[in-house]
Amino acid sequence: MIDLLAIEWLKIKRYRTFWILAALFMLLLPLWIYGVSTGFISPGGGKKGGNINPFATGYKFPEVWASVCYWASVMIMFISILVIILTTNEYGYRTNRQNVLDGWNRMQFYHAKVLLVLVLSIITTAYIFVVGAVFGRINSGSFTDLFHHLRDVAYFFVLSLDYLGFALFIAIWIRRSGLAIGLFLLYSMFIETIGKALINHYANKPYGNFLMLQSSDELLPFPLQQMAKTMMGINQDFSLNIYLAVTIGWCALYYVLGRLLLLRKDW
Repeated sequence: MIDLLAIEWLKIKRYRTFWILAALFMLLLPLWIYGVSTGFISPGGGKKGGNINPFATGYKFPEVWASVCYWASVMIMFISILVIILTTNEYGYRTNRQNVLDGWNRMQFYHAKVLLVLVLSIITTAYIFVVGAVFGRINSGSFTDLFHHLRDVAYFFVLSLDYLGFALFIAIWIRRSGLAIGLFLLYSMFIETIGKALINHYANKPYGNFLMLQSSDELLPFPLQQMAKTMMGINQDFSLNIYLAVTIGWCALYYVLGRLLLLRKDW
C-alpha cells in the first residue's frame, strides 16, 4: 500500500496542474468563507454593505462546521477534476502500460488510484477542520464548543469520497481528459439536478435525493435553509443516517464498477 502511494506521489509531485488545482481549492475556500462571514459576499443576494449579515452567526462554534463544510462541498469540484486529470493522463501518456511492464498488475494500478482518492479525501477533510477551527476561533473568541457538531466534518469526508470516487469511475470509463471532465460537470451540474426534480415530482416523495452525488449533498445542506426548516418545524422525509448509508453504497458501487471496467477493457 505504501509503495503504491509512493509511486503515485512521484508521478504528481512535479505536475503543475496538480498544484494549481490544489492551490485553488486551498486559497479560494478560506477567501470565500471570509467574504461571506464578513458580509462582503452575499450568496443569497440582498443589499451589499447592510448592517445585518445573516451569515455572521454561522461562523461561530459549533455552527461553523456546517457552514465551512457546505462551502467546501461546493468547491470539492476542483479536487474531483484533479482526480480525473491524474487518471486519464495514465492512458494519454501510456504510463499505465509502463506500470505493467515494471511489474504491476491491473488491480495494483487500480488500487493505487483508489488509495489516491482516499488520501486526497483525508487531506482535504483535515484542511477543512483547520479552516473551520480558525474561523470558529476568530468569530467565537475561544475554542469552546470546538468539538461540537464535528459530525459535519465526518459527513464532508464521506461526501468527498463520493465525489472523488465518482470522478475516478468516470475517468476509468471515458479515459479522455476533456470528455471525462465534461461528462462529470454535465452530470453533476445539470443531469442530476433535472433527474432529481423529475423523480421527486412524479414520485411525490424525494427519492431523487438518493441519486449518486445528491445523496451526499443531502448530508450538508445550505445552512440558512436548514435553519429555516428547523425553525418552521419541517422534518426531513429521510434521516441523515439513510443518506449516509446510500452514499456509502454508491462509493462501494463505484469501486466495483471501476474494477469491472478495468478488467474487461483493453489495456
